[in-house]
Amino acid sequence: MNRVDWLNYHHLLYFWTVAREGSIASAAEQLHLSQPTISSQIRKLEQSLGEKLFQRSGRGLELTEDGRRVYEYADEIFTLGRELVDVVKGRPVGKPQRLVVGVPDVLPKMIAYRLIEPAFAMSEEIRLVCLEGKLSELLAELSLQRLDLVLSDAPVTPQMHVKAYNHRLGECGVTFFGTPELTSKYKRKFPKSLDDAPVLMPTRANALRRSLDQWLDTRGIHPRITGEFDDSALLKVFGQAGMGVFPAPTAIETEIKRQYGVRVVGRLEDVREQFYAVSVERRLKHPAVVEITNEARSRLFDES
Repeated sequence: MNRVDWLNYHHLLYFWTVAREGSIASAAEQLHLSQPTISSQIRKLEQSLGEKLFQRSGRGLELTEDGRRVYEYADEIFTLGRELVDVVKGRPVGKPQRLVVGVPDVLPKMIAYRLIEPAFAMSEEIRLVCLEGKLSELLAELSLQRLDLVLSDAPVTPQMHVKAYNHRLGECGVTFFGTPELTSKYKRKFPKSLDDAPVLMPTRANALRRSLDQWLDTRGIHPRITGEFDDSALLKVFGQAGMGVFPAPTAIETEIKRQYGVRVVGRLEDVREQFYAVSVERRLKHPAVVEITNEARSRLFDES
């Protein structure tokens, strides 16, 4: 007879509480247990799973990659457990629709927010789970149907070896931003003014960077690249500090000016940034995903 691996749900509960509370001390207070007891039970859970779930980060703890995966399942398990008790006791249960979205680290966070935001305007309550990572990693999760969709600034190609469908959301031009000092210096004669100007760019893995490089090169404009960033939010922070002018989608121009206190240096309408919702479905069914695509096409990018 094959051995059955049983999960100790008490151990899982202690792990889930520590991950949610952020420390063993806070979890101990919440569970009315001693810290050594909780530490011991979590070690037993790690031994039974054969994986480390926490790692030290300074004086605190942070979840490992396996720990984040276990936490997602634990969160679902104990959420269902609470609903079960409510149902048995006759209390009303309004179970929200779960929406799991993969957001590549190269995608501007403001674009991700603007794309997902319409899902919360639906009459049906949504419980959003956003997972960030490399596009290839998110597509692998999508292929296992652990995600409802992946947002992307480039379509999935056959070379990626993932059976998925691209749902085009729209496109927009590119705006260059800068501090007031840099804007006054480089706004005149834009875009020729970018020649030898300090510019912050996404890394070459980013579709926008490749488009910009090609556009600038064909016009003989060679900016001085002062920084390259995987993370679009970090790029904007450096731009806010005056380390260089920087590009971003025109669709979120207003938000960038307001949040980072920068001004428009100039706009490139010829360079287009495209956005896609990638799913395993040819025809979208999830109501929140349908709402996201419809609103993006009709409002954010005005594809009509």
